Formats: sequence, structure tokens, C-alpha cells
Amino acid sequence: MNGAQSKQAVGDAPREAPLRRPSLLRRIWSAEHWMVHLALLCISVGFLMPFVWMLLTSVKTIEQAMKFPPEIVPRPFVPENYVTVLTHPKMHFLLFARNTLIIAVLSVLGTTLSSSLVAYGFARIKFRGRGVLFAIMLATMMIPFPVTMVSLFRIFRWLGDNGLGQWLGTYKPLWVPAWFGSAFNIFLLRQFFMTIPEELSEAARIDGCSEFGIYWRIILPLSRPALAVVALFTFMWAWNDFLGPLVYIQDQDQYTLSLGLQTFQSMHGGTEYHLLMAASVLVILPVIVLFFLTQKTFIQGIATTGMKG
Repeated sequence: MNGAQSKQAVGDAPREAPLRRPSLLRRIWSAEHWMVHLALLCISVGFLMPFVWMLLTSVKTIEQAMKFPPEIVPRPFVPENYVTVLTHPKMHFLLFARNTLIIAVLSVLGTTLSSSLVAYGFARIKFRGRGVLFAIMLATMMIPFPVTMVSLFRIFRWLGDNGLGQWLGTYKPLWVPAWFGSAFNIFLLRQFFMTIPEELSEAARIDGCSEFGIYWRIILPLSRPALAVVALFTFMWAWNDFLGPLVYIQDQDQYTLSLGLQTFQSMHGGTEYHLLMAASVLVILPVIVLFFLTQKTFIQGIATTGMKG
């Protein structure tokens, strides 16, 4: 009796679950996961290396910058190159930065307002031919600026010759077209506007809100991530633009940073790479700082554009 009870007690005792080995599918997924991250890391290093090289060259002497084979670590460390660039008599860096900032800010304001207004029309207002007009607008994205450069130049010269103000030799050709919208930005904002529930607009119409009131009071406040993406893209484009200022700007006091860099590169008959790299770091530094300050909003705007929800 006691033996039977002891066997039953032993049988009723909880058994330890056998250790489960990871399945083959999970191991394959883990390996692919690490391979993808390794590939992304290699690509990131490839994109980062030119910037690191530029940063290191900017604190070298001219002898080190021209040395072959090149030395990676600067010896000695010369941060005075940045002071030389900022105080150079022919590289008016602060003046060129102010000119570039004026063009960039006006372009950002114009593109953001005009593109959002046109995008609202394509996304929310139903009218005959809306799809055809939207397709034609998208087709303009395939036309690069050099193709229309001569035509635009003649238009701006015609405006000046017919008493509509001076255009050539001013900043107007660089920022006024931004107030007529951008095809890419209109497409981006339209896709985001379509994710906003239509019920919000219907409720506003019932309350007596006009179409412009819906756009200004409801759609724009809800579209801040997408508007931030448009503003950042436009700022980067205007800040780095070289061909536009080269065509329309004539006075050196009106030069932008891109034209100033080109002038600085060729003013000595040879390139002083250590100073050129220092100037390049100063030029791209505001864009990098702006991106990191708006990184969260920027990624949110890119990730949610075109997603229904």
C-alpha cells in the first residue's frame, strides 16, 4: 500500500518541461536580421566617410592635406583654419551666409504655403479633370532645371524690360518661383492630407466653416510633420543651390555660400584644400544642426505620408 502510494505521489509530481531548442525558422530570421543590420552599417559608414575626411582635412596644414599617401590623423591639429576662413578678406562668409539665409527662408515660406494650398485642392476638393491635372503636375517633375533655364531667364528679362521691376541681378528669380508651388511637395502633402479623416472636414462644414477655414484651421495644424518635411527639403535645396545664383546673381556682394565657395576655390590659382574643407564644414553645419533638431518630426512626416488610418 505504501509502495503504491509512493509511486502515485511520484507520478503526480510536476515534471520539468524539456528545454526547447530554437527552431530553424527563428535562427534563419535572426541571421537575416543581423545581416541586414550589418549591411546598413556598412552603407552608413560609406556615406559617413567623406564627411569624416572633410572634417579631418579641415584641421590639417596645407602640407598634410596635399601629402601622398595621405595621413588620416592631423598632426599638428590646426583649428585656426576656421578662423582664417571666417576672417578672409575675399571670402565674406557671414555676408554670403546672410544672403543664402534670406533666399532659403523666403523659399521655405513660399513653398510651404503654396504647395499646401494646391495639395489641399487635389486632396479634398472634387472637380472635373482633377486626376488629369494632377498627372500633368507630376509629369513636370521629370523636367530638370537646366532644360528650362534659358526660358526662365528670358521670362525674367522680359519682366524687367516691360516695367515690372528689376529681376536679373536680384534675388527675386531665386525665391519668387517658390511661391507657385513645387510638384514634389504638392504630391507629398496631398498624400498626407488624404490620410486625415474626412469626417473632420464634414463636421467643420456643418458648423459653417469655409473651405479655406477648413484648410487653415484643421488641415494645416494636423499636418505639421509633413509641413516640416517640406520645409526641411526646401531649405536644403535653397541652401545648397549653385546653378540658380550663378545664372541670376551678378554682384559679388549678393553671392550665396555656394558661389562664395567656388570663388574661394579659384581665387589663388590653386586649391588650398585645408581651407576649402573648413569652409565646406561651415556651410553644411547649419543643415546638419537643423536636421538633428527636427529629426523626430521629419521621420514622423516621412513615415506617415500616404498611410491610411
